[in-house]
Amino acid sequence: MGCSASMYAVGKRKKTCIPEVVVYVPSMRIPAQSDLQRPLRGLILQDLVDRLACLRNQIVLVAEDTGGSAVAELRRALEEYLPLLIGLTKKEHGLEGLVEFNWKNLEDGRLQENSVANSWFELLSVIHMIAMLNLSEANSLMIPKDHSGSGIRVVSSDCKRDSVDLLLKASGCLVFCVREIMAHLPPDIKKKFSEVFQDGVLEAISIQALGQGTEIQLGLAVESQKASLSVKRRLACEQLIYFGQAYHCLSESSNTSNMHGKKHLCFIKWKFLEAKAAAYYYHGLILDKGTEPACHVTAVCCFLAADGLLSESKKACLTFCLTTPVTRSPPLWGAMKHLHQKIPEVAARKSQMYGYLLEEEKALQAPPDLPDFQLSLAPDDYLLPEIDSAWDCNKCEIQSQPLKEHPKDSEDDTETE
Repeated sequence: MGCSASMYAVGKRKKTCIPEVVVYVPSMRIPAQSDLQRPLRGLILQDLVDRLACLRNQIVLVAEDTGGSAVAELRRALEEYLPLLIGLTKKEHGLEGLVEFNWKNLEDGRLQENSVANSWFELLSVIHMIAMLNLSEANSLMIPKDHSGSGIRVVSSDCKRDSVDLLLKASGCLVFCVREIMAHLPPDIKKKFSEVFQDGVLEAISIQALGQGTEIQLGLAVESQKASLSVKRRLACEQLIYFGQAYHCLSESSNTSNMHGKKHLCFIKWKFLEAKAAAYYYHGLILDKGTEPACHVTAVCCFLAADGLLSESKKACLTFCLTTPVTRSPPLWGAMKHLHQKIPEVAARKSQMYGYLLEEEKALQAPPDLPDFQLSLAPDDYLLPEIDSAWDCNKCEIQSQPLKEHPKDSEDDTETE
C-alpha cells in the first residue's frame, strides 16, 4: 500500500497557480549561500563574523522556504542585517572586496551573477530586495480575499492608502540605489550585473511605482463625491506622465531583450494607455462645459480618443497577461471600473449629439493636447541605518591587539580535520 500511495503522489499533476497582478513586481532576487566565515576570520571579531553569517543565512532560508511571501519577516531580517553589512563597505576597514556574495532569481533559482566580491554590491542587492518586498506587499493589499463567497471583492480605503505609502517607500529605495550606491561600484563589477541593475531599469521601476500610486489616488478620487473633475483630470494626466517616463527609461535599457524585461514593458504600455484614456475622458468632460460650439467639438474628439485608447488598453492588458511568465489581471478596480462603462457610453452619446458640428469643423477632429501638470508624488527619502556599534568594539579590539595573520587555506583544512 505504501508503494502504491507513493506512485499516486508522484503521478499527481501539480496545480498551476497563475498569479494576479495589480502592482507589478519585477522578478524577485534573493541571496544564495555565501561563505562569510573564511574570508573574514581573523580580520574582525569572531562574534561580528558569526552575526553577519547567521543573519544572512536566516534571510536565505526564509526566502527559499516561503518563496518570498513572508514579507514582514524578510524585511525585518534585512533591516537587522543592514547595520552590520554597512561596516563591510567602510573604506577604513579595508574589507570591501573580501567576501564573494551570491544572489539568485527566486523564480527559477538560476544564479543571476557570478560570485561578486564587493560589499557595495551586497548593499545594493539588499536595498533592492527591500524595495521589491514593498511592491509585493502593496500588490497583496490591493488583492483582497473574498471570504463571503459573494464574488464581490472590496479593497478598503485604508488598504489603498497603505499601498500608496509602500509604493513611495519602494520608489525611494530604488532612487537611493541609483544615486548613492551605483557610484561606489567600479565598471568591472557592473559588467557582472544581471539585467535588473542595468542602466534605466531601476529608474523605470521607481517611476512606475509613482505612477501606480497616482493610479490608486485617482481611484480614490473617483469614489469620492468631493473630488472635482479638475482633480481627476490632473491625477490622470500625472499618471500618464509617470508611465510615459517609465516606458522611456525601460525601452532605452538592454533589459527588454529578456523575458522579464519584455513582460515589464508590456505592463507599463498597458498602464500608459489606460492613463491616457482617462486623461482624455476627464479633459473632454471639462471642455464640454463650455458654451461655444468649438468646445463641444473638441470635447467629442477627446471622448472618441478616449474610447479608442480604451480599446487599445484592453488588447495591451491581454498581451501583458499572456507574455511569459503568464499572469492574470484582477477584476476591474479603481477608476477603470467606472471608466470601462462610462467612456464608450459618453463617446457614443456625445458624438451623436454633436455629430453635425463635427462635420462643419473637420479641422478640429484631431484630439487636442492634454494639459501639463507638475507631478505631485515623490519618492520617500530612504536613509541607511546607523552602523552597528559592534564595529566600534571591533575597532577597539583590533587596535589593542596585534592583527592576526589571515589564515591560509591549508591551516583551515588542518583545523577541520
